[in-house]
Formats: sequence, structure tokens, C-alpha cells
Amino acid sequence: MQENAQGALSANVIPNPGKNNKTVWKRMLQNWELYLFIAPAFLYFLIFHYGPMYGIQIAFKNFIPTKGIWGSPWVGFDHFTRFFESYYFWDLLWNTLSISLYELAVGFPLPIILALAFNEVKDGFFKRSVQTITYAPHFISVVVMAGIIITFLSPSTGIINHIIQFLGFDPVNFLTEPAWFKTLYVLSGVWQGTGWGTIIYLAALSGVDPQLHEAAIVDGASRFKRILHINIPAITPTITILLILNMGSILGVGFEKILLLQNSLNMGASDVISTFVYRSGLVDAQYSFSTAVGLFNSVVNAILLITVNQIARRTGNSLW
Repeated sequence: MQENAQGALSANVIPNPGKNNKTVWKRMLQNWELYLFIAPAFLYFLIFHYGPMYGIQIAFKNFIPTKGIWGSPWVGFDHFTRFFESYYFWDLLWNTLSISLYELAVGFPLPIILALAFNEVKDGFFKRSVQTITYAPHFISVVVMAGIIITFLSPSTGIINHIIQFLGFDPVNFLTEPAWFKTLYVLSGVWQGTGWGTIIYLAALSGVDPQLHEAAIVDGASRFKRILHINIPAITPTITILLILNMGSILGVGFEKILLLQNSLNMGASDVISTFVYRSGLVDAQYSFSTAVGLFNSVVNAILLITVNQIARRTGNSLW
């Protein structure tokens, strides 16, 4: 009797893998609409993000298109060594880091401040109008944005230089002076993205319990103190997550707008890793070398993402 009881107990404790698999498939069939809904996003990342990772191996080979990826000779870390020992390595790294940190320092706090300001404005025509005006630049394409910058800053016909001349100063050729490039890039990005960035913070602020504000008003708290002690703590987790994501792409400065605004005179301040990869890979056809540089960029971003996330875990807010 005791052996039978132990056998029955063991049968109840030990899971049946086949039964669990059937349960999973049954649930998937019951919720097939949800899997169909997520399928396009899943296929997008699988095809365009994970699939191309197969080609990363050419960073360690001397890729010859006629021989293919497998047939090309293996060279190990030669391309990485070439990049690290090149005279332009530190210039590219400095330009990339300085633009990213400049953009982070200026562009990251502004959507938070704007969202807190919008949250304090009563719903009405003024609030809707200001929100529309600040959101609108987000929908301008990069090419149009670069065209606007070039037109406005033209030393002969640009409205900015007309104003400068009206005030009695000499016109400034902003796009040919390296000292101006980073500021123009960052401020144009702030103008284009700040309004759109407030949407996430406004969504987080909408979850704040109104009773907290009512209790604070009864206790005599001013509007500034309520923002400081109620609203900001409510959006702190969102701020932390977005800061981690921004730090994870600190070397991932997009090359589109930089490439459109770049010229031979401002190259000293505008040449970043992404534009160098584009020029080396697509213009000069150095496929293996450009892949190695791009892989270095991605690895550094991944390390920064993991490091900042581990630091953020101490505050209780992290990606994982």
C-alpha cells in the first residue's frame, strides 16, 4: 500500500512534457488571432534584424563577392586592428561621442519639462494649438529638414543671415565652419523631436491619482511642490527606461542628416562612425572593413546598454 501511494504521489509531482506541449499548442490555436496580429512585427525583426546577422562574419574575413561569404579567406581581427591603429580613429570616436552626449544633455530633459508644462495647462484651444505646433516638426522628413537648415542658413539668401546683417553684423557661413556643426545638428534635432517625445511622459502623467494633488492642495503645497513631489516621482520609471535606451545608442548617431549637411569644410566636426561606415562600405566598397567598424560600434552600444541597465537596477527601474 505504501509503495502504491508513493508511486501515485510521484506521478502527480513529475510533470508530463508531452501534456505541457499539447496545452501550449492548444492555447496558441485558441488565440490564433493574437499570433496573427503579432506575426508582421515578428517577421520584420526576424528578416531585417536577425537574418542579416549571418553576414557579420565578413568582419573577420577578406570578403570577395565572387567567392561569397564562406569562400572568402579568414583574416581574424585584422580589420579591427587596422581601424584602431588608424589616424582617424580618435577623431571619429570623439565626434560621435560629443554629438551624442551633447544631444543627450540638451534633448533629453526638454521633453520632460514640456510634458510637465502641458500637464499643468487646462484643456482648451491654447493647449491643443501648442501641442500641435510642437508635434508637427516630427513629421518632417530628414531630407526636408536638411533642406530647411541649408536654406535658412545660407550666407547670401538665408533669413538667419538677413537678420544678422540687419543687426549690423557680418553674415556667417554656418555650414562651412566646423565649430557650428554640432550645435546646428543638436538644436535642429531638438526642434524636430521634443514635442513628439512629450507624448510618452504625458501618458505616464495621466496615470497620476488626482487625489494625491487634492490632498497636497489641502496641505498647502504649491504647484511647483506638487510637480516636484508628485508628478516627477510618477514619471521617474519612464525617465529611467528612456535614459537607458538613449545610453544604449550613444554611438549610434544616425548618418542621414549628418550626411546631408556634411561637406568638405565641416568634415572635421561632422565625420562620425556611421558616416565613415557608409563611405567605406558603399562608396569605397571595403565591405569587410566597414562591417568590422559597424560591429565595433554595435558592441560598444550593447556594453553601454547592459552597464547602464545594471546601474539602474539599483533604483528598482530597469529593462530587465
